[in-house]
Amino acid sequence: MYSSDLDNKQKIYFYIIALASVLMAMLFGLFAVTANPIIISLAVALVIGAMLVLRPNWIVWCILLFGLLIVGVLPLHFDFIASKAAWGVSLLGFFLMFITFFGIGASPKMLKDTPGFIWIAFGFLIYAILNSLFQWNSASEFIGGFKRYFQLWGLLFALCWLTFDERDIHRWLVFFVITALLQLPFAAYERIFFVPQLESTWGNAAVDVVAGTFGAQMDGGGASGEMALFLVIVLAFLLARRMEKSLSTARLFILISLVLSPLFLGETKSVVIMLPLMFLVLYRRDMFIRLHYWLMGFIAVTLLTTAAGYYYLSQSHRSIEKQFTDTLDYNIYQRGYGTFHLNRTTVLTFWAEQQVAQHDPISLIFGNGIGSAHSATRGHVAKRYPSYGIGLTSASTLLWEMGLFGFGLFAAIFAFAWRCASWLQRESTEPEVRADAVAIQAALALFLFHLFYRSSLLELPSIQVVFSALLGYLAWLHRRHILVTSDNKP
Repeated sequence: MYSSDLDNKQKIYFYIIALASVLMAMLFGLFAVTANPIIISLAVALVIGAMLVLRPNWIVWCILLFGLLIVGVLPLHFDFIASKAAWGVSLLGFFLMFITFFGIGASPKMLKDTPGFIWIAFGFLIYAILNSLFQWNSASEFIGGFKRYFQLWGLLFALCWLTFDERDIHRWLVFFVITALLQLPFAAYERIFFVPQLESTWGNAAVDVVAGTFGAQMDGGGASGEMALFLVIVLAFLLARRMEKSLSTARLFILISLVLSPLFLGETKSVVIMLPLMFLVLYRRDMFIRLHYWLMGFIAVTLLTTAAGYYYLSQSHRSIEKQFTDTLDYNIYQRGYGTFHLNRTTVLTFWAEQQVAQHDPISLIFGNGIGSAHSATRGHVAKRYPSYGIGLTSASTLLWEMGLFGFGLFAAIFAFAWRCASWLQRESTEPEVRADAVAIQAALALFLFHLFYRSSLLELPSIQVVFSALLGYLAWLHRRHILVTSDNKP
């Protein structure tokens, strides 16, 4: 009797699997005949994700490889599939988030020793969803906004809550250094082959195409600022490792020369702010303890920043004084940035003026929902201000879409992450951990600057990979330190 029941169950399972296989084959057949690259790329990403459901470290590898080295390069060579391929990376990010949350549901013990900034990030995710549902405008606006905001946050939560081997973490750190080194050949190729082709059409704007693997288009635009941000962050990690004497001076100089070289192939004026900012955060304690070493470093950074600034200004046929005045005009004063009416400063004052004029406390405190201020997809708030560019920066986008409360939550992620890094630097006895903790603080300061500089933290996959991986790595270090110290207690 028992054997007969078992055979019947096996037959039932067989029929279920066979039926599911037939239905899946039909479904993916329909996907294929649509010839829609978006649908096909989503289907492929879904299959890959399902195959890797038990190997989240492989999913992380796919996200890092495609997000940092492939998706950004495609527009220059295969523009017709570039935007579609990015959807595959996004889907893998959401799939990793699903695996992480499912694992937590199955084993709540995974939440033990979670750092505060991860809880705030999770709270921001929930707030963004609920706030947008209460202020519902359209499904396309909500889905598009959610995808842009959180497409790589699965990496952040996975590094905190899933179990990864130290060897995996070490390999990923090495991969980030390799990625930084690869920016030089890619940037040199873009400078040599693409800039001359585009200069006749786009003028000096063509230099923006020098963005390494972080994304560039044939219209001369590119994520050169994001490439520069990534390289300065990697530089901070290298210098921090040298501060703790876990990296030799000879190797440091070789790596620095290769990491900084791409910055002189393009034109990213933000470097003149990011380099000193990184230095001040990284060496802030040496200013009081070893003043002479700090002064030597400060002079070196000043010279490097001056050289970079002079190089960028020398790229144009206009006088340096005229370029300096123009830079201030479209960043601080009243001239709009590019084709927009607003610039990086007036985009914030304009938001404040509109809140006062509208007398709308809901918009002031809670915003208008994710996707509402996105100009490219014509969010319902962006439609009110055509050509204004109200979503020019991440800061202005958060204020319009998430309000003061949402902006405060997002800023709190930075504040609590800084506090977590300070605690690690103070408590850890491992030189590498202390070095990486202070380097993460420097990166947080750079990300905070970028919040007011570009909108890429909320929509560009390549830099979102860096942002999520960095915060996830900090959470991993935090939990690992607590585990090690608790094991060593008598």
